Amino acid sequence: MRVAVAEDLYLLRDGMVRLIEAFGHEVVATAATGPETLEALRTHRPDVSVVDVRMPPDQSDEGLRAALAARAEIPGLPVLILSQHVEQLYARELLADGSGGVGYLLKESVFDAEQFIGSLERVAAGGTAMDPAVIAKLLSGSAPDRGLGQLTEREYAVLGLMAEGLSNQAIGRRLFLSEGAISKYTTSLFGKLGITDDDDDTNRRVRAVLTYLNKT
Repeated sequence: MRVAVAEDLYLLRDGMVRLIEAFGHEVVATAATGPETLEALRTHRPDVSVVDVRMPPDQSDEGLRAALAARAEIPGLPVLILSQHVEQLYARELLADGSGGVGYLLKESVFDAEQFIGSLERVAAGGTAMDPAVIAKLLSGSAPDRGLGQLTEREYAVLGLMAEGLSNQAIGRRLFLSEGAISKYTTSLFGKLGITDDDDDTNRRVRAVLTYLNKT
């Protein structure tokens, strides 16, 4: 993969570069400010980018806004937000176009290299990788969507784990169910959300997750 890394802290940025390259991927650009981030994404159009939320010059939400601006110009440009903070408004906007290829992880929740690289590869492939804490924040105070309201408690749990980017096998392990049972739950929830089997499984999963996260 061709990767861009946008992080204002030198040691963290350099560490991510080394980690990504150690897994055989190419870092085509780095950025330390919001404007640099937007320019890097516009110029290099990476397969995926890792972007911090709060960056210079104002240390507010420059990184996330740069990612949004880049995706507005380059629809579907894959972006993985990696931050200490959940910016609820802009995070919802990041998900709003429904094109997938997005992730939002909290730095404190990344425990090992393979977890991080797996999330990065999933986003690059057009999937999602959402931190459970981010999901909880985005869903707080939400009004239930009519389609989501039809889901059983188990189907809703499966969809929540799907939003984290887990495979059916991993969801089964988490819920102590067989992979076959999870497949049945996913088929059922796709039907209730009006997601047909015209698309491939990856696209259906992304659409279901975006329905789950965009229900306000």
